[in-house]
Amino acid sequence: MPLPVNKPVIVLLGPSAVGKTALSIEMAQQFSGEIISVDSRYLYKGMNIGTAKPSKTEMKEIPHHLIDIANPDEPISLAQFQTAVYEQIEAVFGRGSIPFLVGGTGQYLWGVVEGWLPPKTQPDSRFREVIEKMAHEMGTERVYQMVVSLDPEAAKKIEPNNLRRSIRALEVIFSTGELFSKQKEKNSPPYHFKVIGLQRSRAELYQRVDARIDQMLADGLIQETEKLIANGYGPNLPSMSAIGYKEISSYINQEISLDEAIALIKKRTRIFIRHQANWFKKDDPRIRWFVMSDTAGQEISEYIRSKEGWI
Repeated sequence: MPLPVNKPVIVLLGPSAVGKTALSIEMAQQFSGEIISVDSRYLYKGMNIGTAKPSKTEMKEIPHHLIDIANPDEPISLAQFQTAVYEQIEAVFGRGSIPFLVGGTGQYLWGVVEGWLPPKTQPDSRFREVIEKMAHEMGTERVYQMVVSLDPEAAKKIEPNNLRRSIRALEVIFSTGELFSKQKEKNSPPYHFKVIGLQRSRAELYQRVDARIDQMLADGLIQETEKLIANGYGPNLPSMSAIGYKEISSYINQEISLDEAIALIKKRTRIFIRHQANWFKKDDPRIRWFVMSDTAGQEISEYIRSKEGWI
């Protein structure tokens, strides 16, 4: 059954550990789809366990795109990511398939759906050096608090440990004299999106997160982090500041114990889940939310086929 619009793109979003991977594969199989990852952590090679990437077996079931496309020391900007996603969408359409955008990185996802035009302010290497030195001496949290003070709306959508995004926000604010949160121009892409949100209770999410992190340790997260560091990807890289790698790096460097590292990973992942809610709001009229259950797949399948919800 063809979908009732031209160039349909299905978006599956939701917090970490909600079950996006399994559900997206199920839906893509039903609708002759291909999955385009909208998760900033999946971009980097060698970072598999700590990011909970789909397994090789899962990726054999359905074509996956924008996974393992860069080395950990090759940052990818929002503009670069948008271009890559739009190219993949067109390629999927060209193969007669339906694109499924799947992920939990709110900035990247809405940047694609809404066609954000990132601020034109050019990077200021001297400014960045000064702020990076401040972060090294006073901590990443201090830089984030500067964003909170100057532009609280922007801060709501920046992870406190994401130094790169905090620096970019400050750079734009100081160079233009305008708030970073007010500088999103848009150029809507030529697609029809249907945005589906997946949800579970907070208690269930936290339980699933704790179990996932325990499994990551059992699967070799420490060894994976050691290998990344041995290959020259140190903990100061933005990619290596991701939750899991940052804490295990501190353990490897004997700055904290393993128990402390695990506790921090679980605590920071819970904070991250709450942060994701700033991007994916329950009252956002663009998102149709579904509670993950035994019947969720059937309900979502029927919704995808319907004329409702296309934007």
